[in-house]
Amino acid sequence: MILWGDCDYLLDSSALVKRYVIETGTARVRRLTHRQAGHVIFVARITAVEVTAAVARRRKGGKPTPAKASSLLHRFRQHLAGRYAAVAVTPALLDDAMRLANAHSLRAYDAVQLAAALEVQRQRQATGFTPLTLISADKELNDAATAEGLAVENPNSHP
Repeated sequence: MILWGDCDYLLDSSALVKRYVIETGTARVRRLTHRQAGHVIFVARITAVEVTAAVARRRKGGKPTPAKASSLLHRFRQHLAGRYAAVAVTPALLDDAMRLANAHSLRAYDAVQLAAALEVQRQRQATGFTPLTLISADKELNDAATAEGLAVENPNSHP
């Protein structure tokens, strides 16, 4: 069972990778995801694949080194197991993602990310909690999320 907080977030992979790889927005993401901040951090289950792929692509380019990439991914898997609340990718969520992909011309995984955020938002509203904020560095996803009524923050706006 997930305990809701007053101000919770769903981070897509473009934002969450900043927790592990230093780039614009890293400081903001680290503040949000720090255990002492007290936020519930939601991630779509597919985020595990996307973050792993993002680190691997960077490793191929030489930064981070293979040893550092291995360390980053180990820490990410630890956080995924105990710090983040993973949103299951169900048939109903995929149906919603298909609708969203069609309505907003989104890439496949972005549509799944948005469907996951909307699912958490619906659950929060049904239990009387404050709205969820989507944290994403993807402009197209952010535009679609805004059109769907979600609060959105781009971590790149916090250098």
